[in-house]
Amino acid sequence: MKTWFITGGTPGGFGMAYADAALEGGDRVVLTTRRPEELRGWAAPYGDRVFVLPLDVTDTKQVEAAVAEVESRYGAIDVLVNNAGRGWFGSVEGMDETALRYEIELNFFSVLAVTRAVLPGMRRRRSGWIVNMSSVAGLVGIQGFGFYSAAKFALEGMTEVLRQEVAPFGIKVLAVEPAAFRTRAYAGFAAESVDDDLPEYRPMLAEVRAAMVAQDGRQPGDPVGGVRAVLAAMNQDDPPRRLVLGSEGYDTVVGQLEAMLSELRGQEAVARGADFPPGQ
Repeated sequence: MKTWFITGGTPGGFGMAYADAALEGGDRVVLTTRRPEELRGWAAPYGDRVFVLPLDVTDTKQVEAAVAEVESRYGAIDVLVNNAGRGWFGSVEGMDETALRYEIELNFFSVLAVTRAVLPGMRRRRSGWIVNMSSVAGLVGIQGFGFYSAAKFALEGMTEVLRQEVAPFGIKVLAVEPAAFRTRAYAGFAAESVDDDLPEYRPMLAEVRAAMVAQDGRQPGDPVGGVRAVLAAMNQDDPPRRLVLGSEGYDTVVGQLEAMLSELRGQEAVARGADFPPGQ
């Protein structure tokens, strides 16, 4: 029986979908959340195969204590799913600095803290899986979500290097990039005001907010189907390094990469011309 450590246990979200899939496979689940009372009814039938753990992932000391508690209780963390996170809209120039710093703290530094807390045990055992829930926004910048995109781009870069560094220890790492999935991620936008510090950006942000509100409950992606796709990828003999989820996301990322490659090739002479002449 494997032990899964999953952050971001919100009903209807990816964290719960991972937990259900792990339990269906006969494994044990530790699910972290800021609101454990929301999960009591769900957890009760599973007995000691589920441990709902209150945790603020932005508090590094709490994270380290939580990981130590789980390892003491169960002996090991076999699969880490870094799922906790959220996006807020705002312009790059005008978003409140406190808000943008918290956004990057939650979506990048908290993932780093959890990962660094779990890795020593995985290294000692020479085995483990780390699944980092990124976003299509980590591959294609999303207007109005500049700092969410920045955090996810940082997560992509860290994940890429981490994968190389831990491979000798038998640890596998996967970045997952969902597009719009039918979770509760968009549910709060209707209650949020467009209060960017600079009024010049407010019309753009109003459009962004309206689009998110209109799509809430209508997102094409199915979290349960998305998690099944992730588990299938993890079980491949040669697992992928990243997995884009959702048709819309796949088309968006392919279009972005093809455009980037075309532009790059168009600038080949300029790029190569920046070298010293041969022999110098």
